[in-house]
Amino acid sequence: MSTNGRIGALALSAVVLVSVAGGARVATSAPRAEPTPRAAGPQEATVVAVVLDPMTNTPTVVLEGKRDGRHLAMAIGAAEATGIAVPLQGVTPPRPLTHDLFLTLFGRLNVSVTRVVITDLRDDTFYATLHLSTGGTPMTLDSRPSDAIALAIRAKAPVLVEDRVFEKAGRPAPGGRPSI
Repeated sequence: MSTNGRIGALALSAVVLVSVAGGARVATSAPRAEPTPRAAGPQEATVVAVVLDPMTNTPTVVLEGKRDGRHLAMAIGAAEATGIAVPLQGVTPPRPLTHDLFLTLFGRLNVSVTRVVITDLRDDTFYATLHLSTGGTPMTLDSRPSDAIALAIRAKAPVLVEDRVFEKAGRPAPGGRPSI
């Protein structure tokens, strides 16, 4: 099954992970219009949902490119899924989660999250950079995509995905299984 077909199956049959508040949502996807032509460079993406892959029972974050509607599914851990699902559902936990703590610390140090970029997919591992600014000085840090996404959602910063990541993720991995 292609990655796009698998993402469709995820969207139609997976349930969003239960957040701290205990709520759950079913992720569904309406048919989309034809995608716009691809331009070079990273494109902003929407974090569509955190779902359980029905085939592997693995938490997965699903992103959708705003420019061309391509989808990207990344397998993540349960704790990382909670870190993303909680702010997606608008839930404020009774105590700060790790990403909430970091964002509070950033605020007190006058550091802002300006953007997150999912930069590559190598050997079934996604890579990302976290772009920060402190006093007008830019700073870039290597980050796991799940941590970067969790921070971006909380900071209301854009998540961008390099086109090559969409392209690599859309190809089956060796052995015919899609990379997620």
